Amino acid sequence: MLPMQLLGKRHTVAAACLCMLLSCCSYHLRGTGSSLPPHIKKLYVPMFTNQTTRFQLDLKLTESVRDELVARGKVELTPEQADADAVLLGNIVNYTVNPISFTEEATADRYKIIIVAKIVLRDLVNRRIIFSNPSFTYMEEYEVTPGTVFESVEQEAIEKVSLKFARTLVINILEGF
Repeated sequence: MLPMQLLGKRHTVAAACLCMLLSCCSYHLRGTGSSLPPHIKKLYVPMFTNQTTRFQLDLKLTESVRDELVARGKVELTPEQADADAVLLGNIVNYTVNPISFTEEATADRYKIIIVAKIVLRDLVNRRIIFSNPSFTYMEEYEVTPGTVFESVEQEAIEKVSLKFARTLVINILEGF
């Protein structure tokens, strides 16, 4: 019986060592870390520019990004660039909606939205770029059921896409993935 008790203690010690090792190497769960420099506490996010013809896409994406940043609680948003440690700039360069599936009557019933934006996060204290992606792309598919108005379904899809776009962007910025 003594060897079994010794084996149990070895597993306990091994597990404790593993926990200490993981905590020392700055391992963290997705969504809990931040790769931002420690001096960045306040972030300014101006309205994204919109080079597409899609009405209010800039408004939807900017609001979603701001909401996601606030929800993560890693930085405080400030309404003035003069009060910020960093600025997040977004320029929406492309928005397309393409049919990808058709009914037997040859009408589109599934579409793919593609949004491409140029994103830059600039450290205003050290005057350098922290994050840059000249073609940050997000794609999402959605269905249009027979009898529904395409424009209203597209508007709903944009609402959902903007949330997912923001979540993906903020994860990339905060966690360096």
